[in-house]
Amino acid sequence: MATDITDVRARPEPIKAVPVRHPGRWVSVAVLAVLAAMFVHVLVTNPAFQWSFMFTSMFNPPIIDGVLRGTLGMTICAMLLGVTLGVVVAVMRLSDNPILRVVAWLYTWFFRAVPRVVLLVLFGNLGILWSRLELGVPFDTQLGTLFGLSNLHLRIGGLDSRDLLSGFLAGLLALFLSEAAYMAEIVRAGIQSVDPGQGEAAAALGLSKGQILRRIVLPQAMRVIVPPTGNETIAMLKDTALLINVPVIYELFFQLDAIGKRTFQTFPMLVAACLWYLALTSVLLVGQYFLERHFSRGYGQPARARLKLRGLAAEQGGGGQGVAG
Repeated sequence: MATDITDVRARPEPIKAVPVRHPGRWVSVAVLAVLAAMFVHVLVTNPAFQWSFMFTSMFNPPIIDGVLRGTLGMTICAMLLGVTLGVVVAVMRLSDNPILRVVAWLYTWFFRAVPRVVLLVLFGNLGILWSRLELGVPFDTQLGTLFGLSNLHLRIGGLDSRDLLSGFLAGLLALFLSEAAYMAEIVRAGIQSVDPGQGEAAAALGLSKGQILRRIVLPQAMRVIVPPTGNETIAMLKDTALLINVPVIYELFFQLDAIGKRTFQTFPMLVAACLWYLALTSVLLVGQYFLERHFSRGYGQPARARLKLRGLAAEQGGGGQGVAG
């Protein structure tokens, strides 16, 4: 008697997936919702904000002038000069000349160690060291005494240093010299992130060191340099509020503070300053996003392209074997 033996595999029962409970998330959401409601309630009901007075005052012509000339103008000038000097100091740090390396290290050590508010006050009072800045032969009076001439003056005019090193110029010097020290470290890290073989290959083709740095190294280092530079620009925008210590009168925070003290409405003007800096920083964040995306082109694309090709090959029955890994 023949028996037919059939090997029939039993189909497994469907898995009954039980979703994982996350009670802590709902508790966090509830707590955050309560805190947000309390914050909105304070904004709406507390009379100390003086919303109508705030919005009326924060768009006055002196405030707009302070935004354009003091805050944005100082940020642009300080960052342009700081980035330029930072690149020079970074190249000095990477130089084969030990003297240049030491000078660059001392520069970054000093300006990274001293707070910017101290630098601003210091540069605002540099006129104490020199009453006048003049062009000519130094020690002309002593030379005249040596040769028997009592009234020897080998000077070609000059400027009163108290008038020159005050206000906008003193603030600009302090901010961009401090910023250059930070940018030097950022640029140095970006240059060192580039494969040394790139420079060696360029040198083998006959390019000079300046051409290698300008055409080969820096363009590739921008992917590393741009993100922290964007952060430094935002920090510089906020640090312009420190110019009130110089002082620079045509600056956003100085003007808002002056209105608050004049009208005895200090708190609304502080809130207005927060709103202005939030708006300006948001614009810079959008610009930073597009700038980072521009300099990140070409990085990570081949891997994504290979994965996409493998997926297409698998759909067509090739299993993705024909695409090189």
